[in-house]
Amino acid sequence: MNAADPRQFLLHLFESALDAVDAGTLIAHHLPAAPRGRTVVIGAGKAAARMAEGVERHWGGELSGLVVTRYAHGAPTQHIEVVEAGHPVPDAAGVEAAERMLALVNGLTEDDLVLCLMSGGGSALLSLPAPGITLEEKRAINRALLRSGAPIGEMNRVRRHLSSIKGGRLALACYPARVVTLVVSDVPGDDPGVVASGPTVPDGSTARDALAILERYAIPISSAVRAVLLDPARAAPRPDDPRLARNETIVIATAQTALEAAANAARNTGITPLILSNSIEGEARDVAAVHAAIARQVRQYGQPCAAPCVILSGGETGVTVRGKGRGGRNAEFLLALALGLDGLPGVHALAADTDGIDGTEDNAGASLAPDTLARAAAAGLDARAMLGNNDGYSLFSALGDLVVTGPTRTNVNDFRALLIMP
Repeated sequence: MNAADPRQFLLHLFESALDAVDAGTLIAHHLPAAPRGRTVVIGAGKAAARMAEGVERHWGGELSGLVVTRYAHGAPTQHIEVVEAGHPVPDAAGVEAAERMLALVNGLTEDDLVLCLMSGGGSALLSLPAPGITLEEKRAINRALLRSGAPIGEMNRVRRHLSSIKGGRLALACYPARVVTLVVSDVPGDDPGVVASGPTVPDGSTARDALAILERYAIPISSAVRAVLLDPARAAPRPDDPRLARNETIVIATAQTALEAAANAARNTGITPLILSNSIEGEARDVAAVHAAIARQVRQYGQPCAAPCVILSGGETGVTVRGKGRGGRNAEFLLALALGLDGLPGVHALAADTDGIDGTEDNAGASLAPDTLARAAAAGLDARAMLGNNDGYSLFSALGDLVVTGPTRTNVNDFRALLIMP
């Protein structure tokens, strides 16, 4: 593989990144020793079924359990049941799975082991509203957060405090069994308490923190929701809770893992890689403006690296929805990047979500080339107006530049690569 075909080169980097964070393969290196008693497997997230598949392949003893994943993200298992539910907006299937999971870990002993498999998407998939809050109320808040542009850490902080299972509450339900949580991280900073809103990880935030987030983004809430957030009896377990002392949490895959694999793949083809960061946040179009400026610096001054080179970054951008078009955050990033580059020669790019789903669309992301804007104009597409309508998907679909992988069954956030040629 070389950069003679820029799109194929960028796809090769993306595929290398995905291979490096295959949860089904990585999990073999992190499984704990078998306990004297039972082993119960639970979990939630877009990678949960693939992780469960890996556990079954590598576990030496008996086990049983239940994991919940997004629709169409399942995997064949024999001993661990896989349930599919709604994402990014919770549905009744997710609520039922959460209730069943709590029942499954009820009555365990200190000789038992709970192996918890967590990945991004688990917040919506493992939804069990706190008493007094309806599922529809929680769905409405979730939709408003998704449209607000709030970063994932703030969204998950709210979700933890409106839940009966998140923020360490699932770990309390497992007590006195030991809980080992294996995490595929989709959050900047790789804090396991943020991934899937940390069902088995104690929470360091407070309900008032969650209320402040809702107020910051002007998200309306009912009196019932406010009462739950102000009820001290509903507080999540703190990090020093003695009931959690024997538990362990291990992050097994991160955005950094994926970026380093892509960097190695580029280096092996003679292209210099530069990893900007694995945890970039902010509005997708603002992040695109910064990437466009870096590309110009490379082209004009050979800084911070000389062409040919590839600029790599990860993290999770946000989109404040202003229009009614189709497009996830990666399509938004690329459309804004195309406008920022304005046909700059020698610059090609790919941006995609490592879970294979850009927002709620059927693509992982898309790619662009120096002639993207010209081809769009020739097709009668107004790129700037489409960005204003949050309609990046439609533009890249019309040009045949979508990247479609289907569900990858892993999730370490977004992957961005800018190939800059001399």
